[in-house]
Amino acid sequence: MTEPVFPTEESTALVLEGPAGAIETIVEAAEADARPLVAVLCHPLPTEGGTMHNKVVTIAARALRESGAATVRFNFRGAGQSEGTFDNGDGEADDLRAVVAWVRRQRPDAKLWLAGFSFGAYVSLKVAAELAPDMLISIAPPAGRGWEFDAMAPPECPWLVIQGEADEIVDPSAVYAWLDGLKGLKNTPELVRMPDTSHFFHRRLMDLRGAVKNGVRPYLPAVATMPDD
Repeated sequence: MTEPVFPTEESTALVLEGPAGAIETIVEAAEADARPLVAVLCHPLPTEGGTMHNKVVTIAARALRESGAATVRFNFRGAGQSEGTFDNGDGEADDLRAVVAWVRRQRPDAKLWLAGFSFGAYVSLKVAAELAPDMLISIAPPAGRGWEFDAMAPPECPWLVIQGEADEIVDPSAVYAWLDGLKGLKNTPELVRMPDTSHFFHRRLMDLRGAVKNGVRPYLPAVATMPDD
């Protein structure tokens, strides 16, 4: 497979080569003044119907594009048109590694941010110390749901965690306890608690959009400038 060039159009669907076969991908250009920044977003649990078209993922991507980032959404193995089968986070981490490697080859001068919702937050955190993104965004990270959060090294970059306080799938108290255990470490996240907010942010998606935009604003690189003619 010939490697696709990073597109500049408003929205482009493409296929990347991954360790389990094809990875279905959508790249979308910044909606505001473009910055040298690409954000890769990871979706929730595929076995529960999670895909890159999940509304929490798409609203987070929109918030990032409105902040000047290009966004890359993709389907983990076995979801949508991506090949392979569910691998409980291990193979999905390999999928993310492949997408990030493509982004870095195609946009070597851009900052790289990772973002994920629920299972996608787990996968992005799982590889964050290794991939060294310039920022990590974790939305409803599924601490207490069977994955080894305590064994994962936190990233050495700015880290935003957004958690609904009425989450019926991820226990907010488990998330807060996990984060409390990180307080003695070098890098701890900025936590945004959203009251009266369920796991899928029903009726609170615009509030989520604002939380993402406000949380990332201090870390945005300068707007890209065009050289003089």
